[in-house]
Amino acid sequence: MKLVPNAGRIALRAHSMWANYLGILCLLAPELIFWLFERDTSPRLWWIAGVALIAYGIVGRIKDQGIDTPKDRTKLRTSVTVSVAAFLAVTLPLIMKWEGKSNNAYLDIVNVPTICYGHIEDVRMGDFMSDAECTALLRKDVVEYREGLHRYFTAETLSARLTPERDAAYVSLAYNVGVAGAGRSTATRRLNADDIAGGCDAISWWNRAGGRVVRGLVRRRADEYRLCMIGVG
Repeated sequence: MKLVPNAGRIALRAHSMWANYLGILCLLAPELIFWLFERDTSPRLWWIAGVALIAYGIVGRIKDQGIDTPKDRTKLRTSVTVSVAAFLAVTLPLIMKWEGKSNNAYLDIVNVPTICYGHIEDVRMGDFMSDAECTALLRKDVVEYREGLHRYFTAETLSARLTPERDAAYVSLAYNVGVAGAGRSTATRRLNADDIAGGCDAISWWNRAGGRVVRGLVRRRADEYRLCMIGVG
C-alpha cells in the first residue's frame, strides 16, 4: 500500500483526520460509559456531537492547514522541466572542468583505462581521440547518463525539482560514480522525497576512491553541491 506524501504529518495534524478520530470516539463512548458506570446517556447528545464533528471535518478538509510543505524542506512548485540544450549548457563545462581531458588513453585513479573526459567504455591503452571527437563523445555520454539517472526520479522531481543546475549536479555525480550508484543513493531518495537541500548535501558524501577520501573529489562534490543548491531558499 502506497501512502500519500507526509502521511504521518497529515495523520497527526489534519482537521479532517481528527474529526474521524473523535467521531469513532462518539460511537464508542455510550457503550464505554455504560460498561464503566452502568449509566445510559442521551442519544441526542451523541447525535449533536456527531453532526458537529462532520461539520468540523468538512471545514478541516478544505482549510489550508500548512502541512503539505514541511518547514525543513523546500518545494519548488513552478515547473522547471529542463531541455537537453539547457542541461548541456551547464553540464558539459562542469564535467570538462573536473574530469580533465586526455586525448590518449590512460589509467585512472583506480586503474581503469580512460580517455577524453573520463570515458571508460571500450577503451584500451594506446587509443587516441581528437579534441572534436572527445567533445562529441562527452556530449553523447552525458545525455545517456542523464536518461539513465532520470529513471530513478519521480514524475514530480522531473517536473518541479530539477533546475538545469541541479540536473547537471546529479548527472555529474552519476558520471563519476555510475548511474546505479547515484540513482539508488540517499541524494536521489531525498530529492524524490522533496528534501532538496538534504539531497544536495548527500551528494557531497561521495568523496572517496579506492577506500580513501580524495581531495579532488571533495572539491568536485563541493562544486556540484553549489550548483544543486541554486534556487533553494
